Amino acid sequence: MRSSSVLAAVTLGAVASAYQLPANLKKIYDQHKSGTCSKKLSGTFSGGATYCGDLPNAIFLKGSSGNYDNMDIDCDGANNSAGGCSNDPSGQGETAFKDTVKTYGIPDLDANIHPYVVFGNEGASPSFNPQSKGMKPLSVMAVVCNNQVFYGVWGDTNGFTSTGEASLALGKLCFPNEGLSGDNGHDPKDVLYIGFTSSSAVPGKSGANWKAKKTADFESSIKALGDRLVAAL
Repeated sequence: MRSSSVLAAVTLGAVASAYQLPANLKKIYDQHKSGTCSKKLSGTFSGGATYCGDLPNAIFLKGSSGNYDNMDIDCDGANNSAGGCSNDPSGQGETAFKDTVKTYGIPDLDANIHPYVVFGNEGASPSFNPQSKGMKPLSVMAVVCNNQVFYGVWGDTNGFTSTGEASLALGKLCFPNEGLSGDNGHDPKDVLYIGFTSSSAVPGKSGANWKAKKTADFESSIKALGDRLVAAL
């Protein structure tokens, strides 16, 4: 038992080290958590968050003072009823950018594999389209969660007024011990989602391992780009 515990601790330490918060991002997280957004790009959504432009060349979700947003689990896309998505009551068969994803050689994003963020709200009031501020579909995003940073892609939008959603794969990276599934998310509003408005944030067909069979393989394929984007904040 003891040797297993030590091995587990070493493994967790390696993961934490690999995605340790860089100093500039930790400073951003701490400074912006208190207070409210001073440059609102949208109205306030049902969960209390607004899209915020307080960071140059970036958009992030900011809740009320002391809060960012939670992490609801999205299972839209390929295999939307597989694995931990089997109990998702609202999963859809496709993501918002399916047509572009198909040109990358896969039918659609798979929430069980691809770490993606649901960003933007259309068809409801209030509404917000990140493309109006320069974000590009399938661009790399940074997600600060559980005292780490992980990278995902902007992979879907919400047709209603909910914010703070990510694929099951991203949820499991952030909170591996919370039993997240299609019907069980992370409720505390301590997750910071950052999108980048530069076209250089788009990995394109050859800049990411879209055909990956494991989340770790896809994540590692976009990590270098994510690190560069974060370093420029």
